[in-house]
Amino acid sequence: PLFSPGHLRKLGLTRKTRKRRDFKEDENPEEKAQRHKEQELKPLYKELLYTIAHKMGKPSSTEVFTDSQLHQYIQESFTMTESEHSSLTERVQSTEPPVYCLMATVKEAKEILGKDISGFSDPYCMLTIMEDEKESRTRRSRAKPSKSIVKEAVSNDKIYQSDIKKQTLNPIWNQTFIIEFEDIAGASFHLEMWDKDEEVSLTQKLEEITSNFSSLKRMIKEAKKEKGTDDFLGKVVIKLQDLHCTEDNWYNLEPRTETYPDRGQCHLNLKFIHKARDGTLSAGRSAYINYCGILQQFVQAYISKQQSSAAWKGALCGEAQTLLEFYATQNDLSPFLQDLAKWVAYSKLYQSLEVDSSVLFQQLTSVEYHWHQQELPYQQKQELGDSLHGFLQYGLCLVAKYRDIFPPTPSATPKLHTLLRILVQICKTQAFQKLNPAQFELHDEVSDAIQTGTQEWFTIKKGLHQPMTKDLSEIVSALSRLIGEVQEDIKHNKVAWNRVFVSAVQVDVFTVVYERLDSLIAKEVRETLSRIEGQMEQALANSLFPVYLSLQAIQKDKAFLQKRLALLLLTNFQEGFREALPYWLNQAFSTTQDRVERAVQVDQLQPLQSGAVPIKHSSSAVDLVACIQPVCQLWEQLSWPDPEEAFMLMVKLTEDVCKIVVNYCHTLKERVRVLSENSDHGRAINMLCVVVNDLEHLRLVLTRLPTQLNWAGLRDRTRTVIGESQFQNTLPSQLQQAQGVLGREIRSALDTLGKKLNTDIETHVRNMSTRRRIPSKSTEDAADPLMRYLERELHYMNENLVQENFNSLLTPLWNNSVKILYQVASQHPQQGGLMVFCQRLLYTLQCLEQCFLAEGNGLPSNTLHSDEYKALKAHLTHNSLTSWQLVEKFLERKIWEQNVNSSEKYGAVTLLASYSRSDQRLRVEVLNAVNLLPMDSNGLSDPFVQLCLEPNHTFPVVEPRCTRIKSCDLNPLFEEAFEFLVSLSQCQAPGACLVVTVLDHDTLMTDDFEGEAFLALKAIPGVAGERKGDGLSSQPDAVAAQIRLPLMHPKPNEDTILTLLESRRGERDAQAYVKKRRQREKQSQEGIQP
Repeated sequence: PLFSPGHLRKLGLTRKTRKRRDFKEDENPEEKAQRHKEQELKPLYKELLYTIAHKMGKPSSTEVFTDSQLHQYIQESFTMTESEHSSLTERVQSTEPPVYCLMATVKEAKEILGKDISGFSDPYCMLTIMEDEKESRTRRSRAKPSKSIVKEAVSNDKIYQSDIKKQTLNPIWNQTFIIEFEDIAGASFHLEMWDKDEEVSLTQKLEEITSNFSSLKRMIKEAKKEKGTDDFLGKVVIKLQDLHCTEDNWYNLEPRTETYPDRGQCHLNLKFIHKARDGTLSAGRSAYINYCGILQQFVQAYISKQQSSAAWKGALCGEAQTLLEFYATQNDLSPFLQDLAKWVAYSKLYQSLEVDSSVLFQQLTSVEYHWHQQELPYQQKQELGDSLHGFLQYGLCLVAKYRDIFPPTPSATPKLHTLLRILVQICKTQAFQKLNPAQFELHDEVSDAIQTGTQEWFTIKKGLHQPMTKDLSEIVSALSRLIGEVQEDIKHNKVAWNRVFVSAVQVDVFTVVYERLDSLIAKEVRETLSRIEGQMEQALANSLFPVYLSLQAIQKDKAFLQKRLALLLLTNFQEGFREALPYWLNQAFSTTQDRVERAVQVDQLQPLQSGAVPIKHSSSAVDLVACIQPVCQLWEQLSWPDPEEAFMLMVKLTEDVCKIVVNYCHTLKERVRVLSENSDHGRAINMLCVVVNDLEHLRLVLTRLPTQLNWAGLRDRTRTVIGESQFQNTLPSQLQQAQGVLGREIRSALDTLGKKLNTDIETHVRNMSTRRRIPSKSTEDAADPLMRYLERELHYMNENLVQENFNSLLTPLWNNSVKILYQVASQHPQQGGLMVFCQRLLYTLQCLEQCFLAEGNGLPSNTLHSDEYKALKAHLTHNSLTSWQLVEKFLERKIWEQNVNSSEKYGAVTLLASYSRSDQRLRVEVLNAVNLLPMDSNGLSDPFVQLCLEPNHTFPVVEPRCTRIKSCDLNPLFEEAFEFLVSLSQCQAPGACLVVTVLDHDTLMTDDFEGEAFLALKAIPGVAGERKGDGLSSQPDAVAAQIRLPLMHPKPNEDTILTLLESRRGERDAQAYVKKRRQREKQSQEGIQP
């Protein structure tokens, strides 16, 4: 049973229930309905017909209904046929009419006239109803205005007089008079207010005069008046047809003449009632009982007529409100009884129809308000008590079944909240406390109902989830389903129902339910685990895992318990699943490994997404991360409580993840090999890029693994049982080994990728020298295939390799490209086309440098400009120059050697040189030579100086000049001047210099070589500086400078430029220049050992 006898005693329900005239339970429904209609509905119907036939006054609503409309409404509401309606109407018409009455309550008045000497009055009221004949007769017989209309027009037994209120201008009466009348048509209600005038002694009058001289005028007027005549204060006249069936208003007191028009106001309550109402309509029933029945029928009719499924919120149609108002007024039902009737009717309907709880709450509030205002009759008190008790019991029944009746939805939980508030309000009402003397704690009763309901709910759910067979897996599955239901119920209690119960009745339903279900579930889990002990296998362990997860989730919810009375039975439930733990780990590893292998098998090794936000790795890398995630989640799901066992569990999980990653590397390499067999060279390179990205992505995943698995939290938990060294030597070392494997695989893939690219680069470079003569293609066209290839490949790799690996690939690729260029340049066999080929290679090198530099986004300059690069660039630069450019380079180098040489072991020559821009003349004066080598057998020489402007292609028409020969002199003095007619632009041309050669004159043999010096023309005064206009300057000529030049001897066969010029057999000028320089080398003493 839902409630024990003790509970019933608390509710006051042990009183004997009144005998009810119920009929047999097995009665035919149609007969029962017909009997209900005859005994219950028809008497009420006749009451309503009688009410319509004898209605008085206007209803309070603005909508007015005719009698036929009201008849039609009640006929539909009471489901009466036309014949039944006609028959009942005839019976009502044959009944005795009631006595029509106006119940007039004179409440108070304010600001009336003061008629006495004291300035106050002694007011009283006279009330009556005057009908048409009396009023017209009085009006005709009255020749002049009379003071008392009421007294003269109506007999004394029809006049009602109130009490006299002494000396006041704001009298309060609160007296009720019932005035009968015959017909409302033409009748009017009259109220006259008078000041009572009583005879007083002369002494008292004199005392009043002496105390208040201001009232002297009033005294004189009083003296003229007849003794004992009352003074008129005002009147209120209202036609009965203008009244509503109930009125409660302030009315102005009107004068008989225009004298004193402002006479104050009177507060009246007027209500039309019946007396001697026919008792045969509903024999033996009080008006209150009839009102309850009529109200209930109207509500049922209204709800059944509504198309909406929403709960009824207290609304009724206009006809129903009008009829209820007429019936309550005619039978003089107080507002208290009306609200009581509504409470009784609505609380009964709530148990059978969809009635909104707020309607009950509103009526309960009204009943409580009236309880403090007036007393109820004994019978209604008993009915109210029974109703409150019955609804409280019914409400607790609903609370026990709150899961089914008020599901956790936004529409249902507010209904539960309102119901609980109603129960609270019932217990708070004075009516309940007076009518139920027994101690009653709603908080405890609600808690008991919740516990009882939870036990019943669990029993039902357990029966629904009974295993179909005795198979252990089926038993575990049944337990899993049951715990799933419990988990969901706890969640709803926490999220939805708890705030409802706490806010309404201060009951923490979550705690009550959690503690009850904890003990029930713990018992089921213990019994099931004991049955499977020692029989564990993989399939059974798999079916146990959902049970474990549900219990884990339930245990986490204990943090929300407000108070814990005892130790929860599910605490440390994990120990019962220790036998299944290895099976769970094995299942997670094998499942993940299989998924990874399948992911690789379908991977086409293409980037997942390109565009603004590229994804550079392939599908299998994403799948692998998704596959590893459940292994990491397993750690959180298990939340193993024992620290030492938790550490071993973490070691096993980390080992499994690393093993899966390493296996993925091997599987991916095999996948590349398979796909590369039928792919072209470019496709193979692209796949290698994707593989590198996949491995790099995995390396990042492994880097985040300690955070994902919360190693820091585990370290804090295990600090007391696991040493720091043991912790560091176990988990991080596992991770480092796996990352090491990934790093090696990445480097290996990058090496393979670099080799494939280097092969293509070498092929493109060698294709530049396919012709024996100068190819028809320009340098740019010849290098274009290589550059387009590199641009395409590097652009692809930049987009499809992560930045770190792209940079790792660029450095060896650059070094290998430089090496290939050097090898090809060095191995070129076609001497004739070497210059053009080197020009191409130099252009290619420059393009490669810009490509790898990538506007600062590629390799840094210090990485690009290696020693190999510098050597290659110098080699290509020289080999790319024309013969004239090589001669210029040769002379520039000689000028540099001259400038850095300070030794005069071969002697020196002194010049005086200047350039005149005005007449474009170069003037050179050879002053002397010193410390010349003795070239003749006599230990002396016959020196002379030769002056030559070089290079020859710059000064093609300038002839060499020579000084006179100085015989037998090692320090000759020449002092000879020479002028050369040359332009400034010639003097400033690359390599332009004055070659000073000192020779020893021999008559019979070739002149001996004493030494040579190279003077840059730019160093001569007048040459340096900017040219203006046509080169002529208005500036004064520069002052000649004296220049001392040490003589030099060339080193034989050391100059690479000459060697390069020498290889160009087909160029006569170049060969002639080389021949002249080789002759000087033969004459040189630089290579002779002393």
